[in-house]
Order: sequence, then C-alpha cells, then structure tokens
Amino acid sequence: MAVSFDQIVPWGRSRQEYELMFSLDAEDLSGGVLDCGGGPASFTAELTASGVRAVSVDPIYAFSGSEIHARFEAVVESMISQVRATPGDWVWSYHRDPDDLYANRRAAIEGFLADYENGLREHRYIVGELPSLPFKSDSFGLAVCSHLLFLYSDLLSEDFHVRSILELCRVAREVRLFPLLTLAREPSPHLAAVQSAVRLRGWSSEVVPVNFEFQRGGNKMLRVFRPGGV
Repeated sequence: MAVSFDQIVPWGRSRQEYELMFSLDAEDLSGGVLDCGGGPASFTAELTASGVRAVSVDPIYAFSGSEIHARFEAVVESMISQVRATPGDWVWSYHRDPDDLYANRRAAIEGFLADYENGLREHRYIVGELPSLPFKSDSFGLAVCSHLLFLYSDLLSEDFHVRSILELCRVAREVRLFPLLTLAREPSPHLAAVQSAVRLRGWSSEVVPVNFEFQRGGNKMLRVFRPGGV
C-alpha cells in the first residue's frame, strides 16, 4: 500500500473518540491494544499515560515529529474548508461545528507529538502497514482500525481488505473497524467478502451500532472475534 508522504493526511483522533467509535470499555483494553493506521492520534499516548499497554503502527512513523506536524499544518485548512463546504454530510454532535472539529484535531496531534519521541524509543510507535504487520501472532487482545479499511474502498481492493483483516486477526484476538462507509457515504462493497473470509477461517463477525456519528450514516463498526469471544 505504497503512499507518498505528500499524499498523507495526518488526521488524528482522541481516546474519547476511539472509545465511542469502537464502544470500548476497560475490559476491552485489558489485553493490550493495537491501533492500526493510527497516524497522529493521541489514543496510544492517552492509553499509555493511564497504564494501558498500547501500540500504534503506521508508515507515517518513518518521519520525524516535525515533519508530521508540518504536513498537518499544510493540509488542515483545506480539510476544514472541505467540511465547511459540505455541512449536510456531517453530524454535529461530538464535534459541535467545523471550528470545534479543527480544535479537536489540533489537540489530538499535539497529544501525539508530546509522546512521539519517547514512544518511538519505547517501541509503541512502529513503522508498518497492512496487509503485513511486524508483530507475532496473538500479540494483542484487541486491534482497532479507524478511517482506513472500508472508507477507502475505491482505492483499496477487495483482496487487500480480506488480506488486511486476516492479518489483523493473526496479531489480535479481536478486531474492530470503523466506519463501514466509503468516502461517498455508501456501504463498502467489500464488507460481505471480509465477513465471508473470516467465517471460513472459523471466526465470527457482527455489525454493531455505536454511539458515534460524524460522517452522516457512519455509526456502525465491524467486530471480528473468535468463537466464544462474545
């Protein structure tokens, strides 16, 4: 999944957003958490500060904090302008308005950057990408992946989705993905193939409503788990 740095949008989210997107509670976090494609989210930093084992993997971690920050500054105004131009596409509940979205995204990347250098040294920010992750099998109790798989269904093939989900299932005992819509706010055409693939491997999956919606209609996650994990 080769992407050049100037194509990356470093758009991070907070622990609270993750908890809502993935319906997370303390028990879900107890076995260690992998944030796949985490980018400049403050999720791993916030979990670490609270004593939870958390690791984030993303190709962007090959770059320095100053480079990631500069890339954020280069795209943030354009991203917010796009949101302002399409107000009907968004649900203004968690984020009250575009200005609040801007403030929340800035707070997330600042939390990430405050932890980033130490996190690199302590191996909680790992350079890697789907569909092949640099972790041993069953390294985590839970893997989460937000705003990557399914969202970019037009760019990432069905085969890529299937191989990526199976890889996440290899490294974690449970996998949660959000949202299940494409950038065009349509149901991902790859969802059925993913659910079929995990079923053939003996895993179960379910589409679960969550108490979070920003992209209009995007209020469901996919939970993939081993039998008996309910």
